[in-house]
Amino acid sequence: MTPRSSKPRVVRMSVELPLWRALTGYRILTLGYALALFLMNYREYAHPLGAALYMGALTLWMLLTWNRVTSPERCTRRFLVADLAIALFGILLTAAVDSAERIDGGAATLPSIWAGGAVLGCAIKGGWRWAVVGSTLVAAANLAERGGPARDTVHNVLLVWVSSVAIGYIVEVARASERTLARALQIEAATRERERLARDIHDSVLQVLAMVQRRGTALGGEAAELGRLAGEQEIALRTLVAGGLRPQGTPRQRADDAELVRAVTPPPRAPEGPCDVSALLAPYAGAAVSYAGPGTPVLLEAAAATELAAAVGAALDNVRQHAGEAARAWILLEDEPGEVIVTVRDDGPGIAEGRLAAAEKEGRMGVALSIRGRLRDLGGSAELLSVPGQGAEVELRVPRGKTA
Repeated sequence: MTPRSSKPRVVRMSVELPLWRALTGYRILTLGYALALFLMNYREYAHPLGAALYMGALTLWMLLTWNRVTSPERCTRRFLVADLAIALFGILLTAAVDSAERIDGGAATLPSIWAGGAVLGCAIKGGWRWAVVGSTLVAAANLAERGGPARDTVHNVLLVWVSSVAIGYIVEVARASERTLARALQIEAATRERERLARDIHDSVLQVLAMVQRRGTALGGEAAELGRLAGEQEIALRTLVAGGLRPQGTPRQRADDAELVRAVTPPPRAPEGPCDVSALLAPYAGAAVSYAGPGTPVLLEAAAATELAAAVGAALDNVRQHAGEAARAWILLEDEPGEVIVTVRDDGPGIAEGRLAAAEKEGRMGVALSIRGRLRDLGGSAELLSVPGQGAEVELRVPRGKTA
């Protein structure tokens, strides 16, 4: 029996959710407080039956709508208007069902502090502007119930007004920050995908175009025209990879840089699960490349191992481009407890100071993307050491994941 496939559940994280949950608890607790006050003072009301009917209606309203403030989707504008209307009605009704002595003595209104929940709902839903409207209406109802601006009433009104406006403002700032963060994450994801595509282009398409240009120029005739077109396409593609940071050059200016470039065979695809890095690096060994590594398997996650092998291939390709076909290279694989280290060294002329920065500005991003970009995405590092006349050395470090 095959298990049923379930659709993955998408959970929407938001800084507002804790506020909505807190508001739900506030409404429930304050209803209990209002009911306790009413029951303790039931006999002191001028019209206890009218007060009891309102408290019963308020309790029924809460039973039917307690979960309406658990999320912004459920808390609609119509609900907020109805909730606020019930609170205002209860405040104004207090003047009709309670005694004048209790009102003058500062007795609580029928909804008591439950009315603040209606104002807070407006603040969380609509920001500080909605909070101003809701708290102003509650303030006006309280002043009308007392018949004037009594000291304790003004104090409570200002407290509700200031706190609701502050919460509304905080909610608006939190929403803006959340949108900014979401946008930043989108930009980061798009940038990483662009770099990944650029690495693939550099490791395949650009190399093939350079080879076609070189072979076409050597063959002459119609092949030379084909090589010229391939060179122009290489320039355009390099410009696209570089993000348009430099003006296009002439085909002749790019021909010298692409003269020694040849097509690179992509490294073997790694299987799922732990993968032996040695098995991916060994095929690079040849007449001009020496490989040395441990006698036991060096395991990494498949994705990390594949990217590491591709970075080694890019480093060897740079050796062939800039040190010449006669240059020799050495690959050393080291298996450390917390990381895997691969060193690629050559006996070429080395790299002149400032050459890498200039190459990146010109759109040739073999080191920036195919090597450093890959290692950065893996959480590792790529260090390039070079002394003019004494060759270059690239040290690639990849931290181990869960499969050490």
